[in-house]
Amino acid sequence: MKQMEVTIMGQSYLLGCPDGGEAALSKAVGQVDREMSAIRDAGRVKARERIAVLAALNLAYQLADGSAPAPSAPQVAANGSESLPDLEGLMRRLDEALGHDGQLL
Repeated sequence: MKQMEVTIMGQSYLLGCPDGGEAALSKAVGQVDREMSAIRDAGRVKARERIAVLAALNLAYQLADGSAPAPSAPQVAANGSESLPDLEGLMRRLDEALGHDGQLL
């Protein structure tokens, strides 16, 4: 197993990677970085941990739903508005899952 250094939202991580898995890991890192950056850029969530949880929920939902990964830029809907993930709903579900002090219930 080799190690790869990757960057997600400007922070470097050293990850283990099976031989021949570099392309798949790079693709996964790109998806996570795009998802986290989109949530951060929406401006409603600042804490890195919350951004990571919301991104994980978004990606897991897309995987379970069978929908394609989120594009790197927001899609423009037919009415000309941007189609963004339901961040409000995800934040509400995250708040329900977390206690008031940010600890899991």
